[in-house]
Amino acid sequence: MEKIVEVILMYLLRLKQEWFSNIRGDLLAGMVVALALIPEAIAFSAIAGVDPKVGLYASFSMAVVIAFTGGRPGMISAATGAMALLMITLVKDYGLEYLLAATILTGGLQILAGLFKLGVVLRFVSRSVMIGFVNALAILIFLAQLPEFIGTGWQMYALVAFGLAIIYILPRFTKVIPSPLVCIVVLSIISILAGLDVRTVGDMGEIPTQLPVFFLPQIPLTFETLMIIFPYSLTLAVVGLLESLMTASIVDDLTDTESNKNRECVGQGTANIVTGLFGGMAGCAMIGQSVINVKSGGRGRLSTFFAGSFLLFLIIVLGAWVKQIPMAALVAVMIMVSIGTFSWSSLKNLRSHPKSSSIIMVSTVIVVVATHDLAKGVFVGVLMSALFFARKISRLLSVESKLDDDGAERTYSVYGQVFFASADSFVSAFDFKEAIERVRIDLTAAHFWDISAVSVLDKVVFKFRREGAVVELVGLNEASATIIDKHAAHDKTDAIEEAMNH
Repeated sequence: MEKIVEVILMYLLRLKQEWFSNIRGDLLAGMVVALALIPEAIAFSAIAGVDPKVGLYASFSMAVVIAFTGGRPGMISAATGAMALLMITLVKDYGLEYLLAATILTGGLQILAGLFKLGVVLRFVSRSVMIGFVNALAILIFLAQLPEFIGTGWQMYALVAFGLAIIYILPRFTKVIPSPLVCIVVLSIISILAGLDVRTVGDMGEIPTQLPVFFLPQIPLTFETLMIIFPYSLTLAVVGLLESLMTASIVDDLTDTESNKNRECVGQGTANIVTGLFGGMAGCAMIGQSVINVKSGGRGRLSTFFAGSFLLFLIIVLGAWVKQIPMAALVAVMIMVSIGTFSWSSLKNLRSHPKSSSIIMVSTVIVVVATHDLAKGVFVGVLMSALFFARKISRLLSVESKLDDDGAERTYSVYGQVFFASADSFVSAFDFKEAIERVRIDLTAAHFWDISAVSVLDKVVFKFRREGAVVELVGLNEASATIIDKHAAHDKTDAIEEAMNH
């Protein structure tokens, strides 16, 4: 009974910590995020080729559901540009119903990823790739604001400048209200009262006036349909999880807390299933909005929940007012996000950090900015990290030799890792033309990792034998002995037993 009470108390304590430990900060931050979500959701809907309400409904449902199911308190999930780009062909060729079905299937695949604990794959993403990902996203956020200045007058520049002044100067005097929220309110009042001719949220697209309703996509439930939507769903699931897990790690660093990556996978999947059933497009975590939330004081799940709820309230109840918000106010907020997101210290570290790390970081940035695809940039970064790592480890291999006093036996002592990248170095370290009766290869300080390593060991043994030498392997560790015993072609049985005896 005591254990049950203890478990209940721990659950209530965690519930209070995640939901109600920062009520005021979470509510104010949620307001800022909700306001900033509207134009982005409309823009992403346009990219995907669907009605604005599809993106707005998605942003509402993703944020509300992920607040309960996600593994990272304070992180914002909604409709995103990265996901919208992947939907264009599906919508164009098959229509909205297939997109909603693909969204539901995307959620199912993400839940499976969480259940199989694939959230741990993020540990294979190096720090250099993470920094490159962050910097590239900051650049993309900034570049996305530039079209708002095309064809505008001095009023737009003046409002953005004034908005940035509010955002950066106000916190020096008070932090009672988030400065981005003050920026949006003040610039909206100025624009409305002065009747300024500037682009507003209403110019982005039609804002819905009805609540989202539950319905199942009207598509044929056949294998052919599955084959149509599965490739899209798989791509959406991978990109969505990649961006969400990367964003979770960034928010972890910003808040100095930890997140549950596998729970985040399940949470994203659950949110996408609900979103698809309520007429929304697939979404994922948003680093820009998450940074806005954190920098505005949001820390708990309440900030995410309120952001989604307040978004729906804004578009349904206050839609007429929301339409009049000048884009200049939201541009100022997003410029603040891009400046705050970019890792400025990474520029200074280009000279001090290892060249390989700098190359990986810069390459990640270039690929992401050039393709506008975060997944491609991270893939290139991870691939380059693996290649540089393999190259570095291969250089640690060394082989020393010593001739016995009688001149009949030479002992080769191998140090380091033997695998595909160090295989050639391993072979070249032996002198096969030396007239010697016996060769002793000491592998105590070595480890054989793969088939390539076993193959070159075979090559060394066979070459010495062709020259008339007797070869003895000693010091193999258990893991190396196992792979050699299974795959080696030389006289493995005697060699392995002898090595293990030593």
